[in-house]
Amino acid sequence: WAQSQDETIKVLQTNSEETLIGWIHAAILEKSSVVLNPAAFTHYSYAIADACAMLVAPLIEVHISNPGAREEFRHHSVVTPAATGVIAGFELDSYLLALQAMSRLLLAKA
Repeated sequence: WAQSQDETIKVLQTNSEETLIGWIHAAILEKSSVVLNPAAFTHYSYAIADACAMLVAPLIEVHISNPGAREEFRHHSVVTPAATGVIAGFELDSYLLALQAMSRLLLAKA
């Protein structure tokens, strides 16, 4: 999708909270927009939430499943207050929807 839109994206994956925070800090310095699936960190990582709050470009929080339809403890995200928007519950299409939304956000700011 990104290639068809003449967009450039960087895809990163880690299970390490430390690595993820480092990538978010790099995005802060680069003033890059971020599409983030914080996975289980969603519910308890205040370190990731703090890093996300420092972003100056848009942040879209993504979830493959719908956390609101899952266990009660999954209903709260510590990342959401820093997010421009949240997309959840569309399985892998959640990522595509997030990229499309981000593209529109960035075009509107241009």
